[in-house]
Amino acid sequence: MLRCVDNRPMPTTTPDLPPADDEDTPRSPRGIQSVEVGGQLLKVLARTGRRMALKDLARAADMTAAKAHPYLVSFGKLGLIEQDAVSGHYGLGPLAMQLGLISLQQVDPVRLAIAELPALAQRIGYTVSASVWGDNGPTIIRVEEGPTAVYVAMRHGTTASVRHTATGKVFAAFGSRERAAAALAAEGFAGALDEPAFAAELEAVRQHQISEVTDQLLPGISALATPVFDGFGQLVLCIAVIGPSATLQTGPASPAAQHLREAARSLSQRLGAPVSPA
Repeated sequence: MLRCVDNRPMPTTTPDLPPADDEDTPRSPRGIQSVEVGGQLLKVLARTGRRMALKDLARAADMTAAKAHPYLVSFGKLGLIEQDAVSGHYGLGPLAMQLGLISLQQVDPVRLAIAELPALAQRIGYTVSASVWGDNGPTIIRVEEGPTAVYVAMRHGTTASVRHTATGKVFAAFGSRERAAAALAAEGFAGALDEPAFAAELEAVRQHQISEVTDQLLPGISALATPVFDGFGQLVLCIAVIGPSATLQTGPASPAAQHLREAARSLSQRLGAPVSPA
C-alpha cells in the first residue's frame, strides 16, 4: 500500500505575545487591587481616630456598606479591625496597634528631619535648621545652608534662646512648661511665661503652628520656626528658616512659612501624628 507524503512546508504560526514595553514608559510595581481597595477602610479609621458605624465608614471610604463588610470581616480575622459588641461600630484592632507601636520604635525623628533639610533649603531659598531640646534648652542639631547667604554663627550644638528665637518660642509654646520656665529663668527672664505680651505671642504660635522673629536677637536677621510632633502628640523637634530681614518674608501666610509647615506636617505624619488640615 502506497502512502502519499505531503512535502509542502507546514505553515508556521507565531504565538500571541504581549506588546513590548516602551522603554520610555515608566512601569509601576504591580499590586493587588482588592488589598488597595480594602485598605481605604483602614485609612479612614486611622484618619478619624474613632470607631465608626458601617454605613459611615463605608461612605467615607467611597464604597457601599455591602462592599465594605467582607473586607471588615477579613480584617477582623487578622486583628486589624475589631467590632464593638455593644454599638457594632468598627475600630482599629490589636494587630493595627502593634504595628503602629513597632513602627514608632523603628522611626528616628532626627534622621528623618536631617534628610529633609537639603531639599527644604532649596525650596525656601534660605538656611534651614533642625533643633531638639537638649540639656540646656533648644539645641541645634543640623544646619543646611540655602542659596541666600546669611552671616550668622549657627553651628551644631548651639543653644537657642527661648525668649528671643523662633526656635525657642516653638519649644515654649508646645513643649514642657516647666522646662521652658527653667530655661527662661537661666536666661534672666524668670516669670516670662506669665507676662501677658509673651503669653499672647505663644498663643499665636500655637494657633498658626508658626513662630516668627524679626530683628530680635540680631539686627537685620529674621526667622521662622514650626513644630514636629510624634504619634503621641508630643513635640520632638523644631525646624526653622533664617535669613536677612530685607528679603525673608515672615508671617503665618508667607511662602517660607507655608513651605516650613508643609515639611513639618509631612514629618509629623511619618512619625505617626494624626493628619491635620493644611
